[in-house]
Amino acid sequence: MTPQRPPNAPPAFHLLAKPTGAACNLECAYCFFLDKEAFYPGGTFRMSDALLERYIRQLIEAHQTDEVAIAWQGGEPTLMGIDFYRRALALAEKYRRPGMRFLHTMQTNGTLVDDEWAAFFKEHDFLVGISIDGPRALHDTYRVDKGGKPTFDRVMRGLRVLQKHGVDVNVLTALNRVNADHPLEVYRFLRDEAGTTWMQFIPVVERLAADGSRLLQTGTTVSDRSILPEQLGRFLSVVFDEWVRRDVGSIFVQTFEATVGNWLGMASSGMCVFNETCGLGPALEHTGDLYSCDHFVEPAYLLGDIGERHMIELMASEQQAKFGRDKRDTLPRYCLECDVRFACHGECPKNRFVPTPDGEPGLNYLCPGFKQFFHHVAPEMQLMAGLVRRGREAREVMAILDRAFADVNDDDPCPCGSGRRFADCHAGRRARDPS
Repeated sequence: MTPQRPPNAPPAFHLLAKPTGAACNLECAYCFFLDKEAFYPGGTFRMSDALLERYIRQLIEAHQTDEVAIAWQGGEPTLMGIDFYRRALALAEKYRRPGMRFLHTMQTNGTLVDDEWAAFFKEHDFLVGISIDGPRALHDTYRVDKGGKPTFDRVMRGLRVLQKHGVDVNVLTALNRVNADHPLEVYRFLRDEAGTTWMQFIPVVERLAADGSRLLQTGTTVSDRSILPEQLGRFLSVVFDEWVRRDVGSIFVQTFEATVGNWLGMASSGMCVFNETCGLGPALEHTGDLYSCDHFVEPAYLLGDIGERHMIELMASEQQAKFGRDKRDTLPRYCLECDVRFACHGECPKNRFVPTPDGEPGLNYLCPGFKQFFHHVAPEMQLMAGLVRRGREAREVMAILDRAFADVNDDDPCPCGSGRRFADCHAGRRARDPS
């Protein structure tokens, strides 16, 4: 029976369901989720059919919107087999309200995707995210199987099968200590060889406890696989310079799209880490346990079991509301006074574990990198935001930049108005031969 809807319940949210828990056929060295198996000793790591029905029914009941995202992640969700997802689709139809539509998504490592999977995804309009860390040498550095063997060929085979069937695909790239030193190589590979038009760049930050474990969000040191803040700033800036001169409107980079959104002052950037508050991205384990966030699957952030309390009650709980508010309310003064706070909002709370320059706790480990990036892209962001506000297309920025920089000499004042020499400012934005 559906409970009475709490007055403060969110009208919609984006839940990540993990039907295999942390179980995966790969053993990527930096994967923060593999260790979560320790929370469920002796478990089967398979969502039961009874829980599947409870989840789908409650998810639909919890939404007041006409669109509901049904998102699968892991671990590796394809380990459940296609029939599990056929049952999920049938249940969604069973509980669908008039006028309701579903956005089906799955994040996969791609190694088990074959023609049957791809045909299934296409038939049911799935958006499939596939994890690729760049060309072979960079991808295979950390993305290996249980035997330590490389996975690049298997992942690319899965991607090609998805593309052959016309499945809507985006690519997730984990930026680590190795591939982050090769921004153009990674970006051009994803664009030109992988053939993707939508990219997500997710920085790897493995926070280590005093004993070296990474099970809980404790400790102030990171692993040697973790990206360095300055690496992140340079990676994003270099890729942006290539994108803003030739790919706006044809290649979509999630970080750049969200940044434009914040420059426009939108209520939501479309990327939770750059929003002022959070709390609308819970994670459901294979047991029915609901957690505040995919990055906080640990006892302190357990909201409850949807078999004992309806999902909407858990989402409306004070515990979850406080989790969402804390993203804004725990910012240190250094962030509150930052000139690009509007673009960053402190990024993800999981990365706030270093002191500010004046010793206040709670600064984001990646802060120097993001600050470098936001300052770097400010002139172009202002241009694109201005275009959009006037009812024009952001892609027009490319022609504007071409005209502005076409005949400028290195010793001339930069057209952006910074007062610096062109060579010391925007010379890197000149159109470049991508070969």
